[in-house]
Amino acid sequence: MNLFTLSLAYVRTRPLQTTLNLLLLALGMGTIVVLLVFREQLEERLTRDQRGIDLVVGAKGSPIQLILSTVYQMDVPTGNITERDATFVRNHPMVASVIPMALGDSFHGFRIVGTTPDYVTHYGAETVEGRLWEAPLEAVVGATVAREAGVGPGDTLVGSHGIGSGAGGGMHSHNPYSVVGVLGPTGTVIDRLVLTSVGTVRLVHEPAGHSADEEDHQAEHDHEAEASGEDSHDAHAHEDEQLPDPDAQVTALLVKYRTPIAAASLPRIINMQSAMQSAAPAYETARLLRMVGIGIDAFRVFAYLLIVTAALSMFVALYTALERRQYDLAIMRTVGAGRGRVLLQILVEGQILALTGTALGLVLGHAVAEGLSIWLSRTQEVPFTGSVWVPQELWLFVVAFCVGSVAALLPALRAYRLDVARVLAHG
Repeated sequence: MNLFTLSLAYVRTRPLQTTLNLLLLALGMGTIVVLLVFREQLEERLTRDQRGIDLVVGAKGSPIQLILSTVYQMDVPTGNITERDATFVRNHPMVASVIPMALGDSFHGFRIVGTTPDYVTHYGAETVEGRLWEAPLEAVVGATVAREAGVGPGDTLVGSHGIGSGAGGGMHSHNPYSVVGVLGPTGTVIDRLVLTSVGTVRLVHEPAGHSADEEDHQAEHDHEAEASGEDSHDAHAHEDEQLPDPDAQVTALLVKYRTPIAAASLPRIINMQSAMQSAAPAYETARLLRMVGIGIDAFRVFAYLLIVTAALSMFVALYTALERRQYDLAIMRTVGAGRGRVLLQILVEGQILALTGTALGLVLGHAVAEGLSIWLSRTQEVPFTGSVWVPQELWLFVVAFCVGSVAALLPALRAYRLDVARVLAHG
């Protein structure tokens, strides 16, 4: 019988203590796995969603709320700003580009966002079915919306006032959207959105009679464009280029700087010289991760306590078992086993417990993470999966090796110093 088989046999002789040790260690390691998987995906998702956006401009309020509501679509907006203020930002010499956003409605918990095709381009999304919107009341749905809500080109959808799955506002049944396209998956926030034009969002919130007049006016405009030989899409594009009503409102602007120097002066100019506020996604995201990190650190401390408890339990189990096994170890010594083999025997038992508990912890952690992902998927705000393996998880086996070695060291040293003659004399 080799060393490993013999050690495994001794571990099996204590089923209750072995189960308790494995459970404590698995809980500690599993908790760390959940934290690692969650933080890794959270950081990756937040970084990916805010990449390429230098500044967000919106109504005054909480800067982090502004970022959460417009970049990550995870909070309610701070309010609206007028086109007059938006024009101030667009025309500023330090601004290279601006993407407007109009929020306020949702469809089956997925947000309806009024914007421009530049928003689609920004996230590298492409239509896999149909096309982008070209006329009022046309909409394009992200990959997640298409899959979970079961909508595609040719379908209609009705938005409800309010944001989120718990939105309880009235339905805009007088102005249904026509779905004209589906975007391919990008792994970004755009997958969970219904996109349309800013003008459509404004149109939907007009009274029913007024909306009908707007549609008649649009149809008349299209007819005139066709009569003049102008393509209707070009006519809409030309209309979008015209200056809108200065009192019309948008929710926020996603700004890209023309020069790095703008980062030092443009936010201050906007915050001091207008009715708007600005927030840098990179800074607010880092601040958000620090706040989340406090909670993660608290859970990590709890996990470490479980691991320390498991190590102490392993030590007590091995030390107590040594009292009952002294005669067996003495017999091993008399049949030729050296002191080193006896010492290694106890150390291997500790490693079996530690590494097995860690392996169970990894399985448990990913299973819990997958369960959380199913629960969080109902909120349609924090995409999360337990099937992702984080490289740092390999370090848990190093931790397990150290835990097993420390827990078994003192019992192993005692076995090494065993007085064979005295043990055999006492039977």
